[in-house]
Amino acid sequence: MKVLITDEQSLFRDGLSLRLQQITPDTAIVQSSNLTEMYKILAKEKDFDILILDIDLAELSAAEAISKIKTLTPNTKIVAISSSEDTRNIKKILSFGVKGYIPKRLDSNILGGALKLILDGGTYIPSAMLNQNISSDTANSSFSPLKKNLTNRQSQVLDLIAQGKSNKQIAYDMGVSEATVKLHINALLRSLKVNNRTQAVITAQKMGLI
Repeated sequence: MKVLITDEQSLFRDGLSLRLQQITPDTAIVQSSNLTEMYKILAKEKDFDILILDIDLAELSAAEAISKIKTLTPNTKIVAISSSEDTRNIKKILSFGVKGYIPKRLDSNILGGALKLILDGGTYIPSAMLNQNISSDTANSSFSPLKKNLTNRQSQVLDLIAQGKSNKQIAYDMGVSEATVKLHINALLRSLKVNNRTQAVITAQKMGLI
């Protein structure tokens, strides 16, 4: 897998690179600190699997930058990162067709889950939006009645899984044991007719459940 990270802070780029390589050890990572460098790289290399873009860059117009990236490398998954957790900003950026919006303050363990979800074909939606029951524009709301068949606990577990949280973190948030969380997850997987957590989130996004 090949990844391009564009962020003006070298410390953040290095930290994110390290986390990516922990998730997928054979990842090849290229870094750029601004849009000019990024465009030069994309003009020469078209085979990036994922591009992580800091949308807080001073010279950046998010809509224009994302549109240009899609033109230069249409098969690359674009992920926005930002220090902002404003839901209006998140919704706007997601509407441009990115595969995720990752707040820079995201816990490193959750970050790993978010990146894995994106790499597996899902879209990462921050908890701020999930809490408001706002999903990405790619979700198909015609399947939303299925959520009525999920228990409140299963719906809660689904939202927490989509946030990239581990069973231990979900158990802490819900005030239950990890064994109870596993029971809820198993029931959720059966309801969605999938085999694992990642498939559950991807399926739920397609069905408009999150």
